[in-house]
Parts: sequence; structure tokens; C-alpha cells
Amino acid sequence: MTPETLFYLLIAIIVAKFLFDTFMDSLNAKHFNDSIPPELEGIYNEAEYLKSQEYKKANYKFSTITSIISIIATLLFFIFEGFAFVDNLARSFSDNTIVITLIFFGIIIFASDLLSLPFSYYATFVIEEKFGFNKTSKKTFVFDKIKGWLMMIFVGGGVLALITWFYQLTTTDFWLYAWALMTVITIFINLFYSKLIVPIFNKQTPLESGELKNEIENFAKKVGFKLENVFVIDGSKRSTKANAYFSGFGKQKRITLYDTLINDLKTDEIVAVLAHEVGHYKKKHIIYNLLFSILLTGFTFYVLSLLVGNLTLSQALGVETASFHIGLIAFGVLYSPISEITSLFMNAFSRKFEYQADDYAKENFNANALISALKKLSKNSLSNLTPHPLYVKMHYSHPTLLQRFLNLKK
Repeated sequence: MTPETLFYLLIAIIVAKFLFDTFMDSLNAKHFNDSIPPELEGIYNEAEYLKSQEYKKANYKFSTITSIISIIATLLFFIFEGFAFVDNLARSFSDNTIVITLIFFGIIIFASDLLSLPFSYYATFVIEEKFGFNKTSKKTFVFDKIKGWLMMIFVGGGVLALITWFYQLTTTDFWLYAWALMTVITIFINLFYSKLIVPIFNKQTPLESGELKNEIENFAKKVGFKLENVFVIDGSKRSTKANAYFSGFGKQKRITLYDTLINDLKTDEIVAVLAHEVGHYKKKHIIYNLLFSILLTGFTFYVLSLLVGNLTLSQALGVETASFHIGLIAFGVLYSPISEITSLFMNAFSRKFEYQADDYAKENFNANALISALKKLSKNSLSNLTPHPLYVKMHYSHPTLLQRFLNLKK
């Protein structure tokens, strides 16, 4: 394949993905005005449902505009050899391959983040503010962005430097070392995410003694679940939306409840949500997800190793020497159709796991309490109750509220 042909293939993939995503979003948007399914009646009154529809439409319109701007900017960058320009700029600072790679991606990622900053600001302080969700102060918004940049520089930069070094040392076999590195990082994050990463952005405190803690401990004792770490996170610092999640395994396992969840739900509803999270642990979903992620990472690195050193990839983007960092860019585009397929399967597995966790909560606690909790959480976040089935298959990691309701009522 000639560089010119490959260039047009890259453009075709980018445009095809944009058109497909736009079609899916449009298909889903056609259902915004559907009536609430009979099984879910009572979640919203008429005014609340109108508000939820307006929220969906506002996000859809905003997403469409940002997607159009994004693809125009991307295509212009490709057509006018923006990668070659950044490559030359990076090479003007150093002859070291690792340094060149870090500067190259640093410029692209930082510039991209700056360009997306006004859109992120608008989404937070206009759309989320209008519909009563935003609790983020401008100070928090700025500090979050700075912290994100610092993590990208030190953590992301460190990982990228090591992978580039592996490529320099071994070329075709570098994927094995890169895979091993990412496996260690993935396991480490799974174990210590709540201890090391979350505190950078949020405050976590042990759940206080009282009725809720007693009920949680009673449930944990009933199902034989050793639970030492139940924490409350200050989610209300940024949003009124509620959540809960399970992290870690072994001695590092912990359940984290958002303070908004505690404020929005009754005690039995919170325990039902926690029972769902315990279900994920009991069914070994954390381990399965970890293994899936590791295997998928290995496959991705293997495919990368087959393509990244190809001179044609670099020439397609206007660079006349085979470059690892340019190859990564081209690979990212070429791999995107495969990524869509793997994402489809991962979402399918995730939805299956959610059903299993719901079943665990139903069998070991109370299905009606979980249904009530899910309804409240959906209402309070103005969730879409009528998504298109195909959109659900492509994008949803959780079943819809209706699907979960029907499963819990079986």
C-alpha cells in the first residue's frame, strides 16, 4: 500500500466513525419524546419528565456541535500535515527518541486539551448548572485540570517513556515488555485506586457509626462478606448525581458511597445498592474484568508491534522516517474499528455482570429496595428511560432501568 492510499484510508476511517456515531446518536435522539414504559410510570411527574427530555436534548445538541468541530479540526490537522509539523518541532529540541516522543505527544495532548477546555467549561457551568446538577466551583474546576495535567505528565509520560524505551531495545518484541508493564500498572491501580488516586481529587472518610453502618455490617455478616472498608466520598463537591462503587480485592477491597447517595436514598435502599456491589465481588466480576482488560491490552500491543515500525505509516502522515510516535498515531486510527468491536463485547459482558449483581442483591437482600433505589437514582440524574436498543448495545455498560426492573421482578 502506498503512503497516499494509506492516508486516504485513515481519513476514510475517521469519517466513517464520525458518520456512524452521528447516526447512532440521531437514532437514539428520536426516542427522547417516547412515553415512559408502563413499568416505570411514577418515576417522573409531567414537569419532571419534560425536564429530563430537555436535558437529553441539550446534551445531544451540544455533543453534535462538539463532534462536528472535532472532526473538522482533526481532518484539517491531517490534511495540512500537522503531525509532521509537530514532529519537526519536537526534533528541534532533542535527538533522543524518547524525548522526541514525549515532546510530540505532550504538544498534541496539551493542545487538544486546551482546545476542549471551553467545551468542558460550558458542559459543566452552563448545561449541568442549568439543570441543577453542577456543584463544581471554578476553583475546583481549575485545580482538577491542573492535577490532571500533572498526572498526565508524570504518570502518562513515565509509562510512554518506558514503552518507547522497550521499542528501542527490542523492536518487534517490545509488546511483551509493554504488556507486562501495563499488567503491573493495571493490577496496581485496581488494588490502590481508592487509596492513591481518588484522594488527589476527593476527600474520603470512613462511614460514621449509626443506623446505616449497623445495617451494612449486619448484611455483610449475613452473607459472609468480610467488610472493613466502607467509605464516603464527597461527590457533592462536584455534582448532585449519586453513585457507589467497589474497588480492589483481597485485603484492599473497599466499598465507596457518594455522600449524595446517602442523602438521596433510605437506609434499606443504600444497603440494596451495596448488596449489588458485594454481588460483583462474590461473582468475581472484578477479577474477570481485570483479566479481560489484561488480555485485551496484550492483543492491542501485539497488533501494534506488527504495524508501528512500518515506514509507510509515517510517510502517510508526512514524515519521511519511520518513527515510533508517528506509527502510534496511525495505529490508533487503524485500530479504532477493532476497538469498536471489542468495546461492543466488553459492554455485553458488563451488562451481564450487572444482571448477576442485581440477582445477588435480590436473592440476599431485597429486590424492591433495589428497584426503588434505581428509580430514585435515575430520576435524580434525569436518566434516559427510553434509549434505542441498538444504542444500548453499542454504548451501555449497564442494562437500562427497564431491563433491570424486569429482571428484578422475575
